[in-house]
Amino acid sequence: MAERIIEAEGIRLCTESFGDPSDPPVLLIMGTGASMLWWEEGFCRMLAEGGRFVIRYDHRDTGRSVTYEPGRPGYTGADLVADAVRVLDARGIAAAYVVGVSAGGALAQLLALDHARRVLSLVLISTSCAVPGDGDRDLPPPTEEFMRFVTTAQVDWSDADSVIDHQVAYARVLAGGRRPFDETAARGLVRRDVERADDFGAARNHDCLPDGEPPRASLSSIAVPTLVIHGTADPMFPLRHGEVLAQQIPAARLLALADAGHGIDRADWPTIVAAVLDHTGTDDVTS
Repeated sequence: MAERIIEAEGIRLCTESFGDPSDPPVLLIMGTGASMLWWEEGFCRMLAEGGRFVIRYDHRDTGRSVTYEPGRPGYTGADLVADAVRVLDARGIAAAYVVGVSAGGALAQLLALDHARRVLSLVLISTSCAVPGDGDRDLPPPTEEFMRFVTTAQVDWSDADSVIDHQVAYARVLAGGRRPFDETAARGLVRRDVERADDFGAARNHDCLPDGEPPRASLSSIAVPTLVIHGTADPMFPLRHGEVLAQQIPAARLLALADAGHGIDRADWPTIVAAVLDHTGTDDVTS
């Protein structure tokens, strides 16, 4: 395991892999404003020990990937989709099993639509439909607690301690409130993320990204096996989002995690890893 910086078309992306490169490749795509550290090392090692070659990477403006002036990212959401292809290309991987969480799940959907041959299957965690379709017009909004936090929370992005306190409080809200919240573990992860980042304030750029050109296809055109994993206490995307997403993609399956919030709780690692290993096959992959 070692971080590897790739340069593609003038874009610097930091990547890291776990496991044997000859095993089936699993590409992990994290959500908005989050570096690859949010795919925690223990989770990645569990997948690798299950016989998968696991790749995680920092989005632009997170971790050690390229950063831009706050408020002027100079790229679109479509560019973040293309970055996933750049990571695969740099590793010499023709196609991978793709796992995305939150906004990373939306990017994974768009990757399957725009670059279908690069995706062997999808696992979509704590996310919603990336493309409008029938049945998603009446999806429930985020919870009142979630909205109260995002509209009233104060943070000084020039002060690392202020950022850490804010991100830990946000993690508590995302956890959904039905399970004990491990603040010590959350604070340790957030601190590592902030201290590792080239510019931890740059992640705010993800909140002001233009979408770029929309895909021409609907989710019903996704032909790869798809597993949707969703917590029943998700405050950002209530469970109905996962249910409708599974309905929109042909033959998709839904795995509901009782009392889980938004993201990947350590308590759910065994369940999620087992589901991902079961969902990802051992088809021959050209590389």
